[in-house]
Amino acid sequence: MRAEEAERYVLSRELFGMRFGLDRMRRLMTALGNPHQQFQSIHVVGTNGKSSTVRMTAAILRRHGLRVGAYLSPHLVSFAERIRVDDADLEPNEFAAAIARAARAAELVDHSLVGDDRVTQFELLTAAAYSELARQGVEVAVIEAGLGGRYDATNVIPSRVQVLTSVGLEHTRWLGPTITAIATEKLDVVQPGGTVILGYGLHPDAEAVAEQVAAERGATIVHAGADPGVPLIALGSYQRRNFALARAAAEAYLGELNPDAVAAAAAEILVPGRLQVIDEDPLTLLDGAHNPDGIAALAEALAEPWAAGRDRVVAVVSVLDDKDAAAMLAGLLPMCDGLVLTASQNPRALPPPTLQSLAGQLGGPPSEVIRDPRAALERARELAGPGGLVVATGSIYLVADLLRPAGAGRASML
Repeated sequence: MRAEEAERYVLSRELFGMRFGLDRMRRLMTALGNPHQQFQSIHVVGTNGKSSTVRMTAAILRRHGLRVGAYLSPHLVSFAERIRVDDADLEPNEFAAAIARAARAAELVDHSLVGDDRVTQFELLTAAAYSELARQGVEVAVIEAGLGGRYDATNVIPSRVQVLTSVGLEHTRWLGPTITAIATEKLDVVQPGGTVILGYGLHPDAEAVAEQVAAERGATIVHAGADPGVPLIALGSYQRRNFALARAAAEAYLGELNPDAVAAAAAEILVPGRLQVIDEDPLTLLDGAHNPDGIAALAEALAEPWAAGRDRVVAVVSVLDDKDAAAMLAGLLPMCDGLVLTASQNPRALPPPTLQSLAGQLGGPPSEVIRDPRAALERARELAGPGGLVVATGSIYLVADLLRPAGAGRASML
C-alpha cells in the first residue's frame, strides 16, 4: 500500500460513521497481537486543549531522554499527522505500512461481526497508531481520546496517568446534556490506582465527578495550575495553561522533572492550527477554536499585549451546523473590527449568509461573505492592512482548508 492508497482507504471507512463501544477495538488489538500493551501510556481526555496538551507532554518526556509516541486527532492535511514518534509525524511509507496492517486486521474483524457492523475510520486509525508505536519501540505514548472516553476507541490502553483538560457542553447528543454527564463519560478512562491530572479552572461539576471517580478507583488527583513556570514560544494564555497541565502530567509519570528539559520543551513546541502564525503584515493567524469555550480562550489571547496593539482585527469565520454559532460569535465579535464569513469544505458548514445574519443580530462589525476560504483570507488581509491582525477561526476544517495544498485530495469529514 502506498501513502496515497492508505489515505484513500482510511477515507473509505467514513462510510461506517461513528459507532461507539470497545468490542471491535478489542478484536482489532487481538488480531494485531495486542500492541497497546507493549508501551506505557498517558491518556488525555477533555473538551478543549487535548491536542496541545498531548504534544506538550510528549515534548517534555522526550527532553527527558525517553522514546515517545503520540496519537492525535483530528489532523489538518494528512492522516499521517495523527501518529508521531519523537516529535515527528510518520513518514509516508511508515504510515502506509501501519494502515496496511490495520486494514488486514479490520477485514478479519469485519468478517466476525454481525449484520452491518464494521470497523470505523477512527478505530482503524487508532489500531494503526498502536501497532506502529509498538513497532517503533516507544517507551511511552501520549494518547488523545477522540470523543468522550468510556466508549472511545482509544480506551483500551492501560494508562498510568489520565489527564482531563476541560469539560464543556459539546457533543451532548452522544455524551449527555450536562457537565456532570459529559465529565462522567470522559473520566471513565481513569484506571484503578491511576493518577488523574485536572486542568486549571475546571467546572465545579466536573471536579465533583473527578473526586467521586478517584475515590471509587483508588486514584490520586493532581490539580494543575495556570502558570507553566517557563516562557513559551507558543502564543496565548490558553497555551500557557495547557503547558502547565502537560508539565503536571509529565511529572506524574516521571516522578521528578529536570527544569532544563522542561524549559527546552517550552522553547520549541508549537502546535499547528492553534494561534499558528502563517504570515506577517498583517499578522495572520489560524486558530481551530470550534466551540464557545475555545472562542473565549482565543478572545483572551487576542487581548494580550502582542495582539492588542494592532490597528485592526479582522476575523475569517466558518462554523459547523452542530455548533453554537451564536455563542461563538458573541465571544468573538467584541474583539473584531471586521468579519469575512466563509464556509469550509465540510458539508456541515453553516452557509456564510446565516453567519452574517447572526453577526448582524449580535451587533457585530461590518462583514462580508466570501464562500471560498482562501479568497476570504486574502480579503481579510486587505481589510486589516499592514499593521493589522487577521485570525481564521470557528472550525478546524477551515484551518485545514487553508493549510492544505491546492489540488490536494479531499479531507476527512468526521
